[in-house]
Amino acid sequence: MSNQLEKVRELIELRAKARIGGGEKAIEKQHAKGKYTARERIAQLLDEGSFEELDMFVEHRCTNFGQEKKHFLGDGVVTGYGTIEGRLVYVFAQDFTVFGGSLSETMSLKICKVMDMAMKMGAPCIGINDSGGARIQEGINALAGYAEIFQRNIMASGVIPQISGIFGPCAGGAVYSPALTDFTLMTEGTSYMFLTGPKVVKTVTGEDVTQEELGGASVHASKSGVTHFTAATEEEGLATIRRLLSFLPQNNLEEAPLLNCTDPIDRIEDSLNEIIPDSPNKPYDMYEVIGAIVDNGEFLEVQQDYAKNIIIGFARFNGQSVGVVANQPKYLAGVLDSNASRKAARFVRFCDAFNIPLVTLVDVPGFLPGTGQEYNGVILHGAKLLYAYGEATVPKVTVTLRKSYGGSHIVMSCKQLRGDMNYAWPTSEIAVMGGAGAVEVLYAKGAAESPDPAAFMAEKEAEYTKLFANPYNAAKYGYIDDVIEPRNTRFRIIRALQQLQTKKLLNPAKKHGNIPL
Repeated sequence: MSNQLEKVRELIELRAKARIGGGEKAIEKQHAKGKYTARERIAQLLDEGSFEELDMFVEHRCTNFGQEKKHFLGDGVVTGYGTIEGRLVYVFAQDFTVFGGSLSETMSLKICKVMDMAMKMGAPCIGINDSGGARIQEGINALAGYAEIFQRNIMASGVIPQISGIFGPCAGGAVYSPALTDFTLMTEGTSYMFLTGPKVVKTVTGEDVTQEELGGASVHASKSGVTHFTAATEEEGLATIRRLLSFLPQNNLEEAPLLNCTDPIDRIEDSLNEIIPDSPNKPYDMYEVIGAIVDNGEFLEVQQDYAKNIIIGFARFNGQSVGVVANQPKYLAGVLDSNASRKAARFVRFCDAFNIPLVTLVDVPGFLPGTGQEYNGVILHGAKLLYAYGEATVPKVTVTLRKSYGGSHIVMSCKQLRGDMNYAWPTSEIAVMGGAGAVEVLYAKGAAESPDPAAFMAEKEAEYTKLFANPYNAAKYGYIDDVIEPRNTRFRIIRALQQLQTKKLLNPAKKHGNIPL
């Protein structure tokens, strides 16, 4: 055999060795937990045959605690690039079969390399986390490695989409990279995220808590809002990431892909003319409205189980990707509170960063009252949403369906926050407050002097409601651009978005604003 052939054979053997990561036994253990390996995940995530792996032969450089005797090619992370629906993406996937996926200095260098490439090429970066944390044997070098990754997350924020898939443990300092990215997905039952584990919690606070209770997918989906999506299986999780990317542009200088729309733009939805109940205190389901007006009823909801009084997610109108923000009257009457405000504000800012127009569906009676909210800083959280809408320069179309009262009217993309097209259904009530509250302020003295206070107040409430609980008062001043028939909502939104395609709006020159965090 010639020398060259010998060297080619050696290369093939080394590649095969690198591809089995921590070895067959470790792979079997990973599969036994219901988890795929790093390479299997990448193969499912990317278009078939598109993955180009980088740094397959990288090894760690640590000589402490006997580490010099243990070397694995690739050092616990698989990195490279490929395509999703033909579009370039960069990816890294931690390999739990090698040192429990723990982060070494060299692993961080591999991750930083693909992050730098993603920035240079203006393409999304997807990280799949499955790691025991910092490689303790490397001490401060491992911590420095995390910080290098975080710095890149920060620089890439608002420039390229960043998505984190949590497919196993993600604890301690490691949690900050997903927290800095745009979207996080967790697998149910096999992933968890927390800063301090159950043992430390027990020592410090005395609490007995399991990993799942402390940082499982359901906790972060419903209680903390840390994760945006959960998936029952890894296949479902990877498919969700692919679907999410279909709504997003490659970077902040591009538009999201425009799909061919098979759903007629002038489709009339008669059910919407009757969806609002006669009683103002009766709920209806905002999902029915969203499903009726978007292309083919397709809606990718974000943070579905967190702050359910507001709905956020991606849809298309005439093939164009949009971000939808909608109050949900079916949950807490659709009021805004601290969590709902934060949830919507971050989504609005994401859409604005990536040139995705915003469609806002309004039915909001106000902010949630009480000491719980006030002590929790609801003023600041509400101001975040206000700030996000006011700062956004993307096309903004707002439709008020029913209630839009007081401060919550302003916060939900009103005309004065540079809403481009503000429509209202004839059922909308745009006022400082509801009739009952208003007459208590206006006519308290008159009621006290009246022979029949209840009848007097009822009459005054009806008077106030007739005068203000309608869209025409706001339309009279041009704060509402048009009052529309509910069944025509889809067509009117699409027409508005078409008109707004050439919108140009610049904010004042500044380093950055100081959003009320």
